Amino acid sequence: MKIPVEAADEATDAAQTNEDVKPEADGAQTVEQAEKEQTMTEEEMVEAAIRAGEEAADNDFKLKCEQAEQKLADAQRELAEAKEAKEAAESRAHDAVDRMARLQADWENFRRRTAQERLAEQSRATEKLVTALLPVLDDMERAIDHARSQEMDEAFSQFVDGVEAVHTKMLDVFSHEGVEAIDPKGEPFNPLEHQAVGRVEDADQYDETVNDVYQKGYRMADRVLRSAMVTVTYGGAKRPAEDAEPKDAAEDADASAEDAPEATEA
Repeated sequence: MKIPVEAADEATDAAQTNEDVKPEADGAQTVEQAEKEQTMTEEEMVEAAIRAGEEAADNDFKLKCEQAEQKLADAQRELAEAKEAKEAAESRAHDAVDRMARLQADWENFRRRTAQERLAEQSRATEKLVTALLPVLDDMERAIDHARSQEMDEAFSQFVDGVEAVHTKMLDVFSHEGVEAIDPKGEPFNPLEHQAVGRVEDADQYDETVNDVYQKGYRMADRVLRSAMVTVTYGGAKRPAEDAEPKDAAEDADASAEDAPEATEA
């Protein structure tokens, strides 16, 4: 049986090493014992070679395991770093989307608020202009009424017609801007739109009815620009509520229906 030279050399080196580390106290060993220890059988050399191979294989396996574990740890660290980077990028993207949505909402609110403020300013400017022109309109109406009550020649009558045409054009402009007159003669008194400047006793009209209009009022949309100056009646009957008549009629109908069987039995 052939023995590998390397295994034989390792076995010999091991034997020599064992001999070298012995203490000097063992110097009493005989030469024969030393030679006997140096002499190895083929089986022992095979076993030594096998042990050396197994140790080398174990060392190589351990080294490879350590390297694999190191690579795995590096891969896990890189994966964790990549995951953190991904989460950070997603968080930044989410923040950017939220920020853009908020900016868009702020812009829409600003645009809508600006449009409303612009319309409100335009409405206020129109109201201010109309309110400033109302006394002019009143003077024109008084002048026309006074002129119509007088005897006029043809030339003066044409002049009054021209003034009345201007007055009509002004009313058309007011109507285009949503301005309408408040002329409540014969209507129920409304303290939100009418200003009472006197009271007139009249039993022929409902109580709290507008009798005379001294000065017409004007409203623009739902806003009263000027209240109408009126006189209010008193001493008459109370004005019935709007739904009083239908309710009373229904009650009378029910009463008639209930009385009908009684009359038949009688």
